[in-house]
Amino acid sequence: MNTQEEIIEINKKQVEFYNHKSDKKNLPTKIWYYFREKTLKKIRKDIGVLNESYDIHKTWFGDLSNKKVLDLGCFAGNYWSMYLAEHSKKYIALDLSDVAIEKLADRIKPYPNAEAIATDFLSEEFVEKDFDIIYAYGVLHHFQNPDVLIAKLNEKLAPDGVIISYDPLETSLPIKIMRVLYRPFQSDKDWEWPFTKKTYFKFAKTFNIVERHGLLGQAKWYFIMNFVPFMSDQKRQNIGKNWHKKDWNLSATSDNHLFKCMHLTMLMKKK
Repeated sequence: MNTQEEIIEINKKQVEFYNHKSDKKNLPTKIWYYFREKTLKKIRKDIGVLNESYDIHKTWFGDLSNKKVLDLGCFAGNYWSMYLAEHSKKYIALDLSDVAIEKLADRIKPYPNAEAIATDFLSEEFVEKDFDIIYAYGVLHHFQNPDVLIAKLNEKLAPDGVIISYDPLETSLPIKIMRVLYRPFQSDKDWEWPFTKKTYFKFAKTFNIVERHGLLGQAKWYFIMNFVPFMSDQKRQNIGKNWHKKDWNLSATSDNHLFKCMHLTMLMKKK
C-alpha cells in the first residue's frame, strides 16, 4: 500500500483532475459518472435515500455553537457546507482543489468564523487540529491506505471528537463485479477505493462506531421497477421506500446486511 508521501504525490494528480475534470475523464469514466449522477442519484432521490442521509448528518452535528468543524474534501461546498459555516464556532473547509476552494471561500465570506483552505489533509502544511467534528462526505474512500488516513484523522480529532462519513462500499458481489470490469478504464482509479470489509473493520477497530447505516442494499434493485408494466409511479416508489427502510434499519446492526449495500454512512467517535 502507498505510504503517506506516495499518497501526497497521487493527490497532486487529483488536483489536476478535479481542476479540469471535464477534460480529464475518458469515455468509460464519463459513462460511469453519468450512471452515478443521473440514474443512481435519481433512484436515491425517488426513494428518500438522499434526504434521510442528509437529515441524519444534521442530527449527528448536534449543537454547533461551541464546535470546531473540519469540512474535509468538500470541493466547492457540499449539501451542508454553508450550514456548517454559519452555525459552527470555527469552520474550516479543506480541499485539494484551489479552484473549488476559491469558489467556496467567496460563498462563506459573510461568516467571520469560517475559512477555506486549499491543501492536502496529509500535508505538514495543514497544522489545524482539535476538531470536534470532521465531516467527510464522499471522501474517506479516496485513500488506498486506510492506515495512513485513520492515523491522521485520529491525530486531528479533539478528545471525544467525531467523524461523520459517507462512502461507497465494494462488498456487494454485483457491485464488486461491475467495479472490477470498469476499473482498468477508470480515469480516477488511483484515488478511488470504495470500502472493502477489511477497510470497514480497520475504522471499527480504531474508532467507536456510534451509529451506522447502509444504503442501496435491496433498494439498489429499484431500477428494475421501471421495467414492470402497468405499475404506477406511486406503487413503484412505495416498494423502493420499503426496501430502503429495510436496508437502513437492518444494516445498523447486521454486518451481513450492511455488506450487501452500495453506500455506508457512519458516526464515529474517538476512543
